[in-house]
Amino acid sequence: MDKALLVVHNELPNGIRVSYISDHCYKCLYQPLVILKDGHSDASVTVSTRFILTLSVDTENGNSPLCRWSQLYGEAGQYSIWVQQSEHPSNITCFHEVDKDPVNSYLPLLVAAVVLILVAVLFFSWPHFYRWQRTSKHVNILCCRSPQFSVDCVSTHFHQSEDATNCSREAKSSRLRSLDTFRGFSLTVMVFVNYGGGGYWFFQHAPWNGLTVADFVMPWFVFIIGTSVVLAFTSLQRKGVSRLQLLRKLTWRSVVLILIGFCFINYSPRDGLLSWSWARVPGVLQRLGFTYFCLGLMQMITGLREIPLQQRWWMPLQDVFLYWPQWVFILLLETLWLCLTFLLPVPNCPTGYLGAGGIGDGGLYANCTGGAAGYIDRWLLGDNIYRHPTCKELYRTTQPFDPEGVLGTINSIVMGFTGMQAGKILLFYRSRNCSILKRFLVWAILLGVGAAILSKCTRDQGFIPVNKNLWSLSYVFCMGCSSFLLLGLMYVIVDIKGWWGGQPFIFPGMNSIFVYVGHSLLGAYFPFSWEMKFTENHWEPLFQSLWGTTLWICIAYLLYRKSFFLKI
Repeated sequence: MDKALLVVHNELPNGIRVSYISDHCYKCLYQPLVILKDGHSDASVTVSTRFILTLSVDTENGNSPLCRWSQLYGEAGQYSIWVQQSEHPSNITCFHEVDKDPVNSYLPLLVAAVVLILVAVLFFSWPHFYRWQRTSKHVNILCCRSPQFSVDCVSTHFHQSEDATNCSREAKSSRLRSLDTFRGFSLTVMVFVNYGGGGYWFFQHAPWNGLTVADFVMPWFVFIIGTSVVLAFTSLQRKGVSRLQLLRKLTWRSVVLILIGFCFINYSPRDGLLSWSWARVPGVLQRLGFTYFCLGLMQMITGLREIPLQQRWWMPLQDVFLYWPQWVFILLLETLWLCLTFLLPVPNCPTGYLGAGGIGDGGLYANCTGGAAGYIDRWLLGDNIYRHPTCKELYRTTQPFDPEGVLGTINSIVMGFTGMQAGKILLFYRSRNCSILKRFLVWAILLGVGAAILSKCTRDQGFIPVNKNLWSLSYVFCMGCSSFLLLGLMYVIVDIKGWWGGQPFIFPGMNSIFVYVGHSLLGAYFPFSWEMKFTENHWEPLFQSLWGTTLWICIAYLLYRKSFFLKI
């Protein structure tokens, strides 16, 4: 899978050396692929089909390049390279031919997409068909309506709170279903990519700079946390809950999330609950728990703001100006991130370095993976961080680097604050749908333009590249843009128009902590996975990823039917 066979035929009298680099590896050194020490000899080697490769044929000592080309090889294809002299003895040509056509590696994905679309069409058309059969006259057409939710009946970030449970029992339509749907959609994508994503590279995290599907999931969660914190805390404060009570709940939930994260990422069947031999301190739930605590603290201290009765010049931006203390805090946090990232001296590394190290940047900064972010983590946590970063295979790095490290947590809070802004918009303009959607669109445009400027609309050459490992500022802007757009779309379809009830995503969305922890602990066991027999293509890996994801959706649906919601 993701491999092709390349046969090199050397028809020169002397030996040759074939090297390669991937176009996804920024300014990387050429890596040896195969060496033919004798003239008139052949050699076979496998090459990756994930990214475009640039291959170079040189003399055996590597000092004299003979020919060079770039190509994206097809999966399971067989190719031949003939290195031979032309009519003029000093001219060398490299002739490329296809011995066996590659397979269509995207065919399994296309078939799966068609099947899922058909299932979705049947699922949504069945109620209409049933009503038509009952009436034998017409199908009821859903019409536009006002949002059917109340600020007093929304759930907090990773669980269904007691207030939300009571409200859902009274009237299910009172919940902001689009937020539950957004959470469930993010969680479903997370389960799918964590189960391998069918082996497709774009369902795995980017090696360093750039974006893949997997890079969207966690920022969406953080955005949802921010939105839920504003809605839930405002509701509790209006009910008269004291700040001390809020602080107790906030601290308890944050600590439990962090402990759950620390325990289950360090669990192994051999070492038990805590594998101290390779314990990792940072993690996804740890970051989410700490981010939730910071966002909740901001909302608890300065969150409850009543809309002024008299008109003022800043009224069109009241959802911003009324929360100026929070903006000051966020600006200070971001200033701290920028100063540490670009001004902190890192031993034996250039100040402000944002690269992956290893063979990147000409191999000059091999031990500088992540720059200041990696240095701070290694200084504070030692080896108790992630030892297999996404850049390790492509960039040949040797330094550990944690994508949930200390410095990136600052921008995680900033990302959550964009979600808080969405929550404030929903509160201030809840009776005016057009105003909500306009403000969502404006924020999406502002954040998108900011990301484009910082990254220069390139993957590697911007002022601050889009990078999930570093949680760079451009990455936060880009993810904030996508979050506003996606939440706005779901808000229209689910809450305003009522065209969609959020199924099936709303079920895992209302039991997210159970699904997240469960799929992480049980993903390696049957029936969620099994030892695959056909790993040479994407058919079985894709089926296994979809099967495991579907099982967790079904489990979440059964728990929903039983009114079981895991709360913290």
